[in-house]
Amino acid sequence: MEQFVLDADRLVTTRPPEIYHTIEVAPLTPVIGAEVTGLDLSAELSGKQLDDVRRAFLAHHVLVFRDQRLSTDDHKRFASYFGELRHRQLAELDGGDPAVLEVSADSGSQFVSGEDWHTDGTADAEPSLGSMLYVTRTPEIGCGGDTLFASMHMAYEVLSPPMKEFLSGLTAIHDGLIPWQGYTPPPEYIVPKSEHPVVVRHSETGRKLLFVNAGFTSHIVQLSTQESRAILDLLFSLVKSPILSCRVRWTPGTLVFWDNRCTQHHAVWDYFPHSRYGERVTINGTRPQA
Repeated sequence: MEQFVLDADRLVTTRPPEIYHTIEVAPLTPVIGAEVTGLDLSAELSGKQLDDVRRAFLAHHVLVFRDQRLSTDDHKRFASYFGELRHRQLAELDGGDPAVLEVSADSGSQFVSGEDWHTDGTADAEPSLGSMLYVTRTPEIGCGGDTLFASMHMAYEVLSPPMKEFLSGLTAIHDGLIPWQGYTPPPEYIVPKSEHPVVVRHSETGRKLLFVNAGFTSHIVQLSTQESRAILDLLFSLVKSPILSCRVRWTPGTLVFWDNRCTQHHAVWDYFPHSRYGERVTINGTRPQA
């Protein structure tokens, strides 16, 4: 495994750098993540600016924009450059903007969204392209609440050739009830459940990636229960490898845009009983293809 990791890392870190004309892009790691400067997201983007952001997004998968002052309309406008905005299924129950999800935690919280490694909404037939989380309040103690992001391209690349061949052609069930374990969803909630390939290709770049996650994947269809559990546990453990990930430290006014098609993320809840608040806008995607 170590040799495959070294080979995959060498492949990524020796890629020629992208050239940008309207922004500056500083990678967080050689594998994933970058901070972008030179843009005011409260203003409309020009064609050249949008082209630079798109190329940075495909190259780094997670983009961090700091010191932004955004209204809800600004936030939604920036997201809409990349596709149709996704509406929350239960939005009519809690009111508010159906395209905006409040992501918050304080001293009364019993859990926080995303505190385990996962990819958002893979139980849907067409999981999202990506999301933009805009955080306006960070823990009062001045630290905590970071988010880790991992590259599923690299997760696939570090597998041995026999394992890649074995996983090719397999499919897995993604069940929307898994995040509700221990809780009862509202009766109005339509539980999504879908079957997706274990290895898929990115819809824009064509690069292969691993497409299973502990947040939604229940089992591999073609394997026995015991075999499926063993393989999924192996793959879920691989996702936690530090070589795959970057760590984003939030400051007020930070917006992070991540590619939900090829990443997993983990929100670290290490700031209880302090609070954090943000708003997330999600962009519709397409069905994953092998």
